[in-house]
Amino acid sequence: MATKVIMPKLSPTMEEGQISRWLKKEGDKVSMGEPLAEIDTDKATMEMQALGNGVLRKILINEGQAAPLGQLIAVIGEPDEDIASLLSEAPAQPQVQEQKETDSPPPAPDVAQPQPQLPNLAPANGRQPQAAPSDSGRMIVSPLAARMAAEAGIDLRSLQGSGPGGRIIKRDIEAIISKPAPAPAPSYVQQTGATAYRDEPASQIRQTIAKRLVTSLGPVPHFFLTSEIEMDRAAEMRKGINALDPDLKISINDIIIKVAAAALIQHPQVNASFQEKIVRYYEHADIGVAVAIEDGLITPIVRAADQKSLSQIAAEVRELAERARSKKLKPEEYTGATFSVSNLGMFGIDEFTAVINPPEGAILAIGAMSAKPVVRENEIVIRQMMRVTMSCDHRVIDGATGAKFLQTFKKILENPLYLVV
Repeated sequence: MATKVIMPKLSPTMEEGQISRWLKKEGDKVSMGEPLAEIDTDKATMEMQALGNGVLRKILINEGQAAPLGQLIAVIGEPDEDIASLLSEAPAQPQVQEQKETDSPPPAPDVAQPQPQLPNLAPANGRQPQAAPSDSGRMIVSPLAARMAAEAGIDLRSLQGSGPGGRIIKRDIEAIISKPAPAPAPSYVQQTGATAYRDEPASQIRQTIAKRLVTSLGPVPHFFLTSEIEMDRAAEMRKGINALDPDLKISINDIIIKVAAAALIQHPQVNASFQEKIVRYYEHADIGVAVAIEDGLITPIVRAADQKSLSQIAAEVRELAERARSKKLKPEEYTGATFSVSNLGMFGIDEFTAVINPPEGAILAIGAMSAKPVVRENEIVIRQMMRVTMSCDHRVIDGATGAKFLQTFKKILENPLYLVV
């Protein structure tokens, strides 16, 4: 019995998926549990496994195209099995006039088939016709070739057929389909009095970021608290640790994560989230670490950072960031943080505010660490200073609560020996 292949839910926040690459082609044998395709979800590229045995009879969604959850994207069945009823569930394809499927001899010139009214758009599968355009203004095409072209999204008007009298036949369409699809060129538009622009499809990650921000900055009542922190002792501790063991590669951001986790345990009201009619308090500090990737931003999570050493945090952050950039994170590795840290200091940003990632109650924005003149004991001295801004969800964190958390965070970061007390 044929097996329907539908777009699966590969992450908790996924609403649709984009086919990154089919790992099998039509006619290939398929075994249950075998990787069938790579799917771009809202956060990562993940493998979809086959849920049946047989032959990949039909691919309904091409590489680069997206489909909502549950939509039929392919069919697995026996080589001679009738799958017509399943194909009827597929999304509608461009239609041409119904005709008998045959490459019969061309009709007489006075009854040549009129030019099909297909949209003059780039083919849906990204393939560009490779044949010369017709000069006659009239088109002779076999019914089978017309149907194949419609299914593949090929514009017949730019083809020169190889059949008698320039007739477009089956082998002309097969020749185009078999050619590799070139990368689509950006579409530039020029408006009078305005600069040209180009439209490119938004990636699944970028679309998810947009949806998440709409549910954050508007519905979530933000307020912001900023503090300036002296970083000389933290920088000296980092230097000393790395001198003892260069393989540890401790970063300032690793220290910030550890200190934030310690401060959260001391202030459980901040390690919390608003859940409609309840406030949820978390036992451990699961810290989301914002990582910039090609398509946007993702926050892999250091679980129970309050219970891990600096060396464990450093190794875990490096490994998570590397897999985030290659889109290999599992859903549980980037969903469910209790608090987040976003660091733009490495880009020379002195201070900024970050948007809370619901349902978390707060996020900490870290600016650059730089040498500045400050007053200490009535003298002007040079210190390594860093500004941090905490965005708070006012439904769960009050001003005084956030301020006390920042006081603790500042105290530990300026005196990192507190971490071993």
